Amino acid sequence: MAVAVRGMRADLNRFRHAILSIPGIRPDDDALLVERSGRLSCHYAPFEHINVAAKVVVAGITPGAQQGRNALAALHVALASGHADADALAIAKRTASFSGPIRNNLVALLDRVGLHHVLALEACATLFTEHSDLVHFTSVLRNPVFANGKDYSGSPPILANPMLRRMCEHWLGAEIDALGAAIWVPVGKEPTAVLQHFVAIGRLSAAQVLDGLPHPSGANAERIAYFLGTKSRDTLSTKTNPDVLDARLHELRQRISALSVLNRPSVRG
Repeated sequence: MAVAVRGMRADLNRFRHAILSIPGIRPDDDALLVERSGRLSCHYAPFEHINVAAKVVVAGITPGAQQGRNALAALHVALASGHADADALAIAKRTASFSGPIRNNLVALLDRVGLHHVLALEACATLFTEHSDLVHFTSVLRNPVFANGKDYSGSPPILANPMLRRMCEHWLGAEIDALGAAIWVPVGKEPTAVLQHFVAIGRLSAAQVLDGLPHPSGANAERIAYFLGTKSRDTLSTKTNPDVLDARLHELRQRISALSVLNRPSVRG
């Protein structure tokens, strides 16, 4: 089962004409502007779809320009082909999910801590294929946010900025309510801080937030390699602290082994 967060029809209807009438519309086009505050701007892209049956949620910071462009293009085609709004939004969201090297790294990291065992899967790679019903991909800032025209990357911090904080509490809060007891995997410092905020205010339990994984970006290659066991301690640069990574791996494996909320009645293969 899939749904879209509250306000879906209002958001889509507000920007439907622009999406259908402006060829190759860019995600930072003023025709898609949701709100602007100083050097920050938020623009609509079709990321409302929620897989409410998901047992695990992977949360990034915000859709980037390329991700937004892919989702908008897919939505344009789906709507122009006569798909109902809900189906078109699902297609757009699926098209723009994590892809490329970051997906491969994320899968390897999740397998390393044992999430596939909790889900009764052979490997977490199947979350992108035959077992996509078990995962929901999202961003703590649902719509693309830009800082001085560039992809927002965490400055200023989300919780310290009134516009960004309000957007998180509105959009992400609705997703948290819809997804119930799912386990949340934050990707990066800002998503972790936001999810911990929801823990602090009682909207999530601490056990639901599986934080501490290295960021799966290719720029983090050395830390990822050590965490995965493919690079030895004695070959690390001074930029990587192996003790911290060892402690995180140990803690995450302990937390994974304690999880029971994801138990499923049938074994996946």
